Amino acid sequence: MLEHIEVILRSITSFSLLLIGARFLGKQTISQMTMFDFVAAISLGAISANLAFNTSIKAHHTVISFAIYIVIIFLIAIISLKNRKGRKFLAGDPTIVIQNGKVLEGNMKKMRYTLDYLNQQLRERDVFNIEEVLFAIVETNGTLTVLKKPQYRNVTRQDLMITVMSEQRLPIELIMDGEIIKENLDQNDLSFSWLELELRKRNLTKHEVVYAVIAANGNMYVDTFRDHIHSPIDKE
Repeated sequence: MLEHIEVILRSITSFSLLLIGARFLGKQTISQMTMFDFVAAISLGAISANLAFNTSIKAHHTVISFAIYIVIIFLIAIISLKNRKGRKFLAGDPTIVIQNGKVLEGNMKKMRYTLDYLNQQLRERDVFNIEEVLFAIVETNGTLTVLKKPQYRNVTRQDLMITVMSEQRLPIELIMDGEIIKENLDQNDLSFSWLELELRKRNLTKHEVVYAVIAANGNMYVDTFRDHIHSPIDKE
């Protein structure tokens, strides 16, 4: 029974350490994982797993090892931030795989990057004809960046010289899950009375609203708990 309790406590500690480590190292480890980040994440995961269930290893030894890894990763990240050569060594360089509609087989071979995977990545970016591509670059985190030739790019309002309403701010969430977000009201000089007035214009009270947001163009979107849809498509 004592062993079960020890495993439970070690598991909670392991998860907490992983969470703290991830917060300390920042979001880049998750969203822009390079080769170095991948190795670091695996190492931290292995140490945390041993802390959770390997009772033959003293818990404080594992915690010390985890802390040392976190410090090493953090210091290397600082070096990468300050030193371009260090960053290049750890993360590598982006690699061009398509230039002016031509596949660069030599570059792909060096990365062991197959044509099947290249085509998949292109299709995910709505490209079904390689001739449309001016440049395709494999970034250091493995994603494919595609620049189409000018004649194949999407037309923008600027191209058509259509007047565009300026947007100076991000959307402002006012109500989330039925709760008024007071901080957002205060930060944008909005009052409860103003919000209640806007809801009354829509014949609503705050208790009926699950989500309310002011879009970048100034329009207010409101969603209620009762959607008044007789046959929901996604009903389970």
